[in-house]
Amino acid sequence: MSKSTASNSLRPLPSLIFGSRWLQLPLYLGLIIAQGVYVVLFLKELWHLMTHATTFTEQQIMLVVLGLIDVVMISNLLVMVIVGGYETFVSRLRLQGHPDQPEWLDHVNASVLKIKLAMAIIGISSIHLLRTFIEAGNIGQPGARYTETAVLWQTIIHVTFILSAIGIALVDRMGNYMPAMKAHK
Repeated sequence: MSKSTASNSLRPLPSLIFGSRWLQLPLYLGLIIAQGVYVVLFLKELWHLMTHATTFTEQQIMLVVLGLIDVVMISNLLVMVIVGGYETFVSRLRLQGHPDQPEWLDHVNASVLKIKLAMAIIGISSIHLLRTFIEAGNIGQPGARYTETAVLWQTIIHVTFILSAIGIALVDRMGNYMPAMKAHK
């Protein structure tokens, strides 16, 4: 029996449960719209940088550029979630042989997606933390954006992201290691 014949012959309840994955489609379409919002934000910040380049200090330019990098990294995260999530949980994109197919999509699964997302979140958090440290020189001055407590908590949260990613990777590795050990017994 072929795959298409097998899926067409599902009983009603399993067919309904399996078909419910399509309820995620509006979520992925919403993320595409959110990515469009990030494109608008990027262009707005880029325009702001270009029109104020001669009046900004080096620190102000660096903060705007870090903001642009942050937007790009969030957009990359959105692409991973949209493409990888759709491919993993909804339906195959059938991109084999397409010249623009992302290399990582060939071996994407829920586990790989979790690790990639964790690494992207750490990258985004790193940019935010770097911006905070750059701006932290103003702590204690009128109009300071951050307090010492806020910087401390942001650092703790960043370290927590790193430890979580390490934990996810270790659990994934253990999951891959256990079947190999059973095969050797």
